[in-house]
Amino acid sequence: MDRSKQLAEEKIGKLLLTFSVPAIVGMLVNALYNIVDRIFVGRGVGSLAIAGITIGFPIMIILMAFSMLVGLGATSLISIRLGQNRKEDAEKIVGNAMTLLVVIMLGLTVVGLVFLEPLLRIFGASADVMPYAKDYLRIILFGAVFQGIGFGMNNIIRAEGNPKVAMLTMLIGAILNTILDPIFIFVFNWGIQGAALATIVSQAASSIWVLSHFLSGRSNLKVYKENLRLKIDVVLSIFSIGFAPFMMQLAASAVTAVLNNQLAVYGGDIAISAMGIVNSISTIILMPIFGINQGSQPIIGFNYGAGQFNRVKQTLRYAITAATALVVLGFFLIRLLPVQLITLFAQGDQALIDIGTNGLKIFFSVLPIIGFQIVSANYFQAIGKPKQAAILSLSRQVLFLIPALLILPRYFELNGVWMASPVSDILSSVVTGIWILLEIKNLGTNRATEKNPTKPLYQE
Repeated sequence: MDRSKQLAEEKIGKLLLTFSVPAIVGMLVNALYNIVDRIFVGRGVGSLAIAGITIGFPIMIILMAFSMLVGLGATSLISIRLGQNRKEDAEKIVGNAMTLLVVIMLGLTVVGLVFLEPLLRIFGASADVMPYAKDYLRIILFGAVFQGIGFGMNNIIRAEGNPKVAMLTMLIGAILNTILDPIFIFVFNWGIQGAALATIVSQAASSIWVLSHFLSGRSNLKVYKENLRLKIDVVLSIFSIGFAPFMMQLAASAVTAVLNNQLAVYGGDIAISAMGIVNSISTIILMPIFGINQGSQPIIGFNYGAGQFNRVKQTLRYAITAATALVVLGFFLIRLLPVQLITLFAQGDQALIDIGTNGLKIFFSVLPIIGFQIVSANYFQAIGKPKQAAILSLSRQVLFLIPALLILPRYFELNGVWMASPVSDILSSVVTGIWILLEIKNLGTNRATEKNPTKPLYQE
């Protein structure tokens, strides 16, 4: 079936599975980058090395933020333009997105290398942890352009209707990273630098695969030389739509800085190591939700652009149900096997296991409600409403979480640090629930112009 016809006519349940399952598999496999690094580093180098990766994680989040700014912004625009049967306009977005990713990531590499040590101090690096964090992040920054191309352009592959190709991109990188990590760390004895080198080599392989897809003629959307020249209206539109996930990631970086510093005050380097493990487990649980978001985004964007609002509602409903089922499963897994999960990263370090187990149970105490909040915030991103998406995403990452991190530890010390996340999740879910109900109630009102192909190209 033609991709446009499929998005417009296929049963939503089957369509969501078709697009989401490859994205979920890809996101889970992609999550192995940091998880595998932490497992092998924890067992092969030690808890301070895990703390080093955790301290450097905000910088990696910033790199991802700019990849999302371009990649997800372009993805949403492309889905909507394809829904409006405007392929040439979609291809202009593809070319500009590719150029933006290269230019931005090269700039971030230079800035990051120049200011690396001051940044790591801001993010909570102690004298003991600093050498590990510097060794790891210096190499990661040299590979930033590979991450940008691999992640940013891969989302466009999904938007053009090739979810299996997008899944293979993530599989290639993550499997290669899993193979190289033990070789570089244990065989070559390169320690934490080996883990970083394995990561960037794997990201380079993923980016080569993505570029070959577009440049070999296999893609539905073509990359034309003339479209590589940046055009201000296209760039601003990409940035506008990509602003929500960009701000969410920047907020996550800021929150991680606050979190690391609070952990250092109330628990020391070992608490930072424990949070690194908790974050890895969080990644395993939440990546499938982001996979559902990626799978639902082209379906929602296409049908919203085509004015088929009943299909938009149905896709949202299915996505929320699937996300909730997954987080409930994760909740019971954490309740049943907390010690075993922590021990994967911290075998033989009983103090780290004890702190990590306690933190894990508190941190995920309201996990069943998170799926709804994440999917609903993404809905606004998919329909080209970046302001609403940004506010809802930031409500969980900043507006409620940072105050909770600053207030709760004063009364509950280290437990207060762990409690901040569930408190923020509850409050942001209430706000999101109210907003999404109002949006769905008014969906389709005054949107008849969405079917009009003469509508200005980048009007929101």
